[in-house]
Amino acid sequence: MSVAMNCIMRSCSDFFLKGYMAAEPVNVTEFQELARQALPKMYYDYYAGGAEDQYTLKENVEAFHRINILPRVLVDVGKIDISTSILGYRTSAPLMIAPTGMHKLAHPEGEVATARAAAACDTIMAVSFSSSCPLEEVASSCNAIRFFQLYVYKRRDISALLVQRAERSGFKAVILTADTPRLGRREADIKNKMIAPPLRNFDGLISTDVVTDKGSNLAAYASATFDASFCWKDITWLKSITNLPILIKGVLTPEDAIKALEVGVSGIIVSNHGARQLDYSPATISVLEEVVEAVQGKIPVLLDGGVRRGTDIFKALALGAQAVMIGRPVLFGLAANGEYGVKRVINMLKEELELSMALAGTCTVKDITRGHVRTQHDRPLCKI
Repeated sequence: MSVAMNCIMRSCSDFFLKGYMAAEPVNVTEFQELARQALPKMYYDYYAGGAEDQYTLKENVEAFHRINILPRVLVDVGKIDISTSILGYRTSAPLMIAPTGMHKLAHPEGEVATARAAAACDTIMAVSFSSSCPLEEVASSCNAIRFFQLYVYKRRDISALLVQRAERSGFKAVILTADTPRLGRREADIKNKMIAPPLRNFDGLISTDVVTDKGSNLAAYASATFDASFCWKDITWLKSITNLPILIKGVLTPEDAIKALEVGVSGIIVSNHGARQLDYSPATISVLEEVVEAVQGKIPVLLDGGVRRGTDIFKALALGAQAVMIGRPVLFGLAANGEYGVKRVINMLKEELELSMALAGTCTVKDITRGHVRTQHDRPLCKI
């Protein structure tokens, strides 16, 4: 093939690719490419990357693909209701925005834009301790239900102050991230020498500037400040400083689910931290049912990780989750088109869930049962 023909084919390919991506995305996955184009490589890699070999990062998504939906036909699905309650708070759908840090890396308005989108979609948002915008600014940006995500610091007074500020600002629950005694090895951040901006929630409390010659300053900051000794008995301390319900995020085994029950938390989030901590930990959807069975309906179980479709939400609900949390797709929507992009991500998932429920013969969230899905561990259907 001639050099000229090669050039023509490459130009045509570029033209069609640009034309395709310029069109409105038709699913949430397409926002990822828009975010990649919009963001500096360092920031895109920070949001998109996982730990080490990124095996769990891939598995979080692919494990959903190995679950089949078993629809029921000839059901009256003239009216579909996807609304539900999370910790007693009514919400438009069984999904909420997961706590993710530093939204201003994606968009100048940061968490304020995300919060407004969540409020417009009647969706609960969990705000990260490492938010670019102060808790109070996020809280005052719109009227909505919000939860606060907490990491426990070596200086417990700082953690206590953050929880108290969240409570005063009207946050309705505390999400304790329990899987980060140290930061996972995120090799893209190391290669990029990722530098995190100052965290506004810590102004006047502690310096968030850490100088290191070993790559990412995020791992150095976590090692210097996070309390690696925090354990189950310390939940008593956390309960003593707040009246808010506490959910534990990072549970992946029935054993830890039972411990969570024993210390009296109000909910569990099955999560592997978006595959950013321990690589080769299981995909969250693959262990969800075991955790649900362990708690026996005594507290709600939510799922975080790998949700990219309304069918994924349907599968998680069928396996016992009360709701799912959405992380990266929200960040990619924010990077691609600010508040509007986040709204589109949320609404796409809601629309897909509604369609999935109609096609599966389920009119409400409560109608979705274990019998609506088949996993790899289930026995095959008997032949007639």
